[in-house]
Amino acid sequence: MPTEIGAFEAKTKFSELLRKVDQGERFTITLRGRVIAELAPPTPIPKPVPQDVIDRLMHPSIHGISGETILEWIREGRK
Repeated sequence: MPTEIGAFEAKTKFSELLRKVDQGERFTITLRGRVIAELAPPTPIPKPVPQDVIDRLMHPSIHGISGETILEWIREGRK
């Protein structure tokens, strides 16, 4: 659950808040009691699957599992 912090305090403690966000904490920033922003660690961006891997998966050597299924598993992060 994010910690709620006022905009003025967020401004004066911005460097400290960034250090805490780097450690995984989240903050909800308010202005006069109204939520105006969220300060949180970035969401990881998945790496694209290389085209040669996609091509090989379209012709899998594993019988009973389609290339699309294997590609879906890779995109989900399964190994």
